[in-house]
Amino acid sequence: MIYLDNSSTTKQAKEVTEEMVRAFEEDFGNPSSLHELGRISQNKINDVRKRIAQEIGNSEYDIFFTSGGTESDNMAVFGAAEAKKREGKRIITTKIEHPAILQPCKRLEKAGFDIVYLDVDEKGLPDLKQYEEAFKSDVALVSVMAVNNEIGTVLPIRDMADMAHSKGALFHTDAVQGFGKIGMKGCAADFISISGHKIHGPKGVGVLAVKKEAKFAPYILGGGQEKGMRSGTENVSGIAGLGKAVEMAYDGMEHIAQLKGKLLEGFKAEIPDIKVNGSEEDNIAVGSILNISFMGTRGEVLLHTLEAEGIYVSTGSACSSNKKGKSHVLSAIGCTDREIESAVRFSLSRYNKIEEIEETVEKTAAAVKRFRRLGSFR
Repeated sequence: MIYLDNSSTTKQAKEVTEEMVRAFEEDFGNPSSLHELGRISQNKINDVRKRIAQEIGNSEYDIFFTSGGTESDNMAVFGAAEAKKREGKRIITTKIEHPAILQPCKRLEKAGFDIVYLDVDEKGLPDLKQYEEAFKSDVALVSVMAVNNEIGTVLPIRDMADMAHSKGALFHTDAVQGFGKIGMKGCAADFISISGHKIHGPKGVGVLAVKKEAKFAPYILGGGQEKGMRSGTENVSGIAGLGKAVEMAYDGMEHIAQLKGKLLEGFKAEIPDIKVNGSEEDNIAVGSILNISFMGTRGEVLLHTLEAEGIYVSTGSACSSNKKGKSHVLSAIGCTDREIESAVRFSLSRYNKIEEIEETVEKTAAAVKRFRRLGSFR
């Protein structure tokens, strides 16, 4: 098996599984209990909080554990909107955000908020002139992802956060694809969303990091856990696994970038009439995501053909690929219908090998050539 769908989810690291098994067996006390077993669990959770905080800004942030990236994104958008609604009811985001941002924005729009969806260029970079002009009205929140999950573009969140703060707005970044791929220290965001299963950690656990001075209203109410900001008994074993994944999150970055370079080089050498969606520039795109349109094919058919060969890829975000309709990200960067229809996303991890890349190029080239000879996909 060759797994190249790591933007959808990653294989859980063996070290993470071992840490979770230990936590299942030893750290089973409720962190809110006053007895020793409860204190042990709470101390383990606090150790992970410190570890995550060190990766994004040390004592600047409070770390709140959630069920994953979607909850963290919802928590940031709704929590900031509620806390700031008397100061401004405008929210700025981009047209290429994950549905976990776009859908909450749609709901807030129905509730009377003014949502500005920034245009992006062919690389996926936001229109900064339009961004500046959007502050003509009072803005409560800006939410811009750190790295796009479909095309791998790194967005200029530090500069955008600085402008937001100069205008009195809060800034959130969905770093679900960014954490572990780009450095998050000094990103200046008030809210940072992270998901465990994107960094070889467990599914069902994530983080919302919140700057201590940021205005923020609780999203899930109940027993007052997580300083009252996210009630519910903490997922101790999941948090333990997340902590171990965070320790290793940035391992193998150079190796991954080399694999991507080898993959693109192979496609260019073996397959004519292809198009890179996003940017080929290292300073604009992460080393883990390559989105290619193979003209004269259909991405979904190519996906299943490669699957039959034991190679797993995707045609876009796993959160929306089972729904009808074309990619909103590829549409936003100006791709034609034919380019969108023929697009395939390859996403890499530290566990991939050069030999797997070579086999993927060979099998993809053979499939594309076969489809083009048939002529029914043009």
